[in-house]
Amino acid sequence: MTRYAVDHRRNVLIASWSTGSGDTAVDVADLPAEISSRDALNLARTLTQLSDACWRCYTHPASAADSHEANSEGERRQEERDAFTSVLTALTRPNLPADGYMIQSYVRVEEAAHQVGRALHALNAAELTTRVTIDVGAELAAIEQAELGNLTERARQAVTLTREDASPVQAAQASNLLHDNPFGPEALFTEIDPAAAAIAAAHWLDTAATVTADSTGLPVTQIVVEADNIEALPHETPTLVLELMANGATPRQAVMPLIRDALRVAEGEIPDITALQQRISATQQLLDKRHEDQPELSLDELGLRITPLDPARPALDLLEDLLSGIRGCWLLYAEDATELDETEDLDDEEWRKLRTAAFFAEVRAEAAAYRERLL
Repeated sequence: MTRYAVDHRRNVLIASWSTGSGDTAVDVADLPAEISSRDALNLARTLTQLSDACWRCYTHPASAADSHEANSEGERRQEERDAFTSVLTALTRPNLPADGYMIQSYVRVEEAAHQVGRALHALNAAELTTRVTIDVGAELAAIEQAELGNLTERARQAVTLTREDASPVQAAQASNLLHDNPFGPEALFTEIDPAAAAIAAAHWLDTAATVTADSTGLPVTQIVVEADNIEALPHETPTLVLELMANGATPRQAVMPLIRDALRVAEGEIPDITALQQRISATQQLLDKRHEDQPELSLDELGLRITPLDPARPALDLLEDLLSGIRGCWLLYAEDATELDETEDLDDEEWRKLRTAAFFAEVRAEAAAYRERLL
């Protein structure tokens, strides 16, 4: 989302957002000379809240809700998104107190817009209101652009957000980037929605693990765990994704439930209480079966996680782990490739390049053969 701030030295309202490789900022408007610091900061705060509410319509689209019936989560999300049409009007004609009362909307986007409008009304500065309205219009346009899968210019801030849904177009673009570099190029983090990128990365991890399993004779689901013995890797999540896909899940089916569960955890919810109870029971049984010479541990000391992902950035966290998993596949593949040492006089760098090229070629062929799973 866009964060608004006050540059007190220049007396300017500024807006900044992340690009995936650092933040960028623009001047929104010069502030009136007579404006108090408190009023200026209040305007910046309400604008940031409005941006947060609007971008939530992108990260939590109505299409991802389980139900769209009356009074359902899907209906509420659609009401939030529909409120975009009234945002700019609320900036210039906000609900104001009258006879000791004031109308407040239950729709978060609408009420956030009225709060900005009230902050502007208190300042009574026409030029400032005009400039702020233009900037908010640009913010709404950026969100609409991101919804269409175009993450350029101001919409680029979407690359740092986790969305409950993912564009097939974005997933295909991410797959093309991984075709060029299966280890994951920087553009995967600066040009692609991370949920879509994670779907593509799951597809390429599965193909990399399949290639490595064919080479080593190990089960596909054990590849990343085994690679952890060569180099420390975050193997839990890649292994979970590989297990899900081995049981028939598509990359999307393996990735999106993990992301959605982590988003619910971020909001203080427990996404699957039954599954958590089963994990706790199974873990307690293992603790009860410990050998006498093993130290006594409690469930609290084990630090069981509700989600394997970082709730603050689940899609990016998952993407990073899946790319580490692909690298793990290569580590195991390269260690298993001893025939070149016997047949060619190569230094370490030449050997590494040759094995990497061979690994990439096999993974690309496998990914192409099962491309339909991605979409």
